[in-house]
Amino acid sequence: MAEAAPLSDPHTLFDPGEGRRDLVILGSTGSIGTQAVDLVLSHPERFRVTALSAAGGQVELLAQQARLLRVDAIAVARQNTAGRLRDALRAAYGSEPLPEILAGPHAASELAASRCHTVLNGISGSIGLGPTLAALDAGRTLALANKESLIVGGPLVKALAKPGQVIPVDSEHAALFQALRAGARSDVRRLVLTASGGPFRGRSKKELAHVTPEQTLAHPTWAMGPVITVNSATLVNKGIEVIEAHLLYDIPFQDIEVVVHPQSYVHSMVEFKDGSTLAQASPPDMRGPIGIGIGWPERVPGAAPVIDWSSATAWEFFRLDHEAFPAVQLARQVGESGGTAPAVFNAANEECVSSFLQGRLPFNGIVETVAEIVAEHATPRSGETLTLEDVLEAEVWARRRARSRIAVMRGPGPVTALARERRE
Repeated sequence: MAEAAPLSDPHTLFDPGEGRRDLVILGSTGSIGTQAVDLVLSHPERFRVTALSAAGGQVELLAQQARLLRVDAIAVARQNTAGRLRDALRAAYGSEPLPEILAGPHAASELAASRCHTVLNGISGSIGLGPTLAALDAGRTLALANKESLIVGGPLVKALAKPGQVIPVDSEHAALFQALRAGARSDVRRLVLTASGGPFRGRSKKELAHVTPEQTLAHPTWAMGPVITVNSATLVNKGIEVIEAHLLYDIPFQDIEVVVHPQSYVHSMVEFKDGSTLAQASPPDMRGPIGIGIGWPERVPGAAPVIDWSSATAWEFFRLDHEAFPAVQLARQVGESGGTAPAVFNAANEECVSSFLQGRLPFNGIVETVAEIVAEHATPRSGETLTLEDVLEAEVWARRRARSRIAVMRGPGPVTALARERRE
């Protein structure tokens, strides 16, 4: 294995800090953000939130969070929601002074660079890359839940990050992070990522041809947003996590395996050269990984529920069916290509997922279309010369190409009630 320094190293402390930590939470009204707020409120002696950001679709919730946490600043990405946010803050604060309000596409990046110990990036989508780079450049510890930061801008993140500066918040990568602490990196033989298998585990490619958005969004284990739920069903999400694991821990792609574990109690495993395997296990609850992200190297007491070992249970592991779910193999190829290929993969997938939810693309068509667009993509630039402009241009091209391909494809049939509701 190469001995380059990994992006995320559980043996290296970037800034352990002393006393209560000041945090900035980006994407505070989303799934990660709301759970992080709950965790902070239950541990006021450990954490203080100085600033919050959100897209702007839930200004009342954002205002309530700001009032409970007594933040200094608050930001929304949508400029036209600043007025509604101010009104919501006045209603929440009464006669008390309001926090500073920032608005616009760069507001979250400004907060990410503000004075604090840790930035939790829980933003969804590639717009989270800018705040990630801003936090790293400002020297903040980064608790990273925004997958796209690594997928579309991996080389940019690696170029800025200092040893130990990035703590992963994904459940799988938080699991690997903890298990890797048990041994030297040179002792690692393989990383094993677990996948729930989503709602369609065990189905063949033919059986997946006519599944609906309603069926796809019915995840058996996790409650997530629509895009990540579809990604879990196609296993695109797991393919993305393979790329993330490679970038975070500098482990070769051939030494990263995926197995299906429907119960979702074992979040991932590290296999060592002496034949031993360490698995991190806990109930499927994101507050545990969030606690690792914002509290490391100390654990947050009661962050998540514990396993009831007194109850009889069975944990199963299955080989991944690559024919029915080709996304993981495709992601490996994309990750090995590097450059702007991962940005194309991610952007094309987002467009295809949107079209699937609108009833304009069949389920199998998601990964098939992404694969065609990735194959069309010009030879990517070397990671050493990659710029943010390269990434943004590649994303624009991929989205345009995906929309063009989908427009000329024959639809899967009648639009479902859910798809019709989403259009309206």
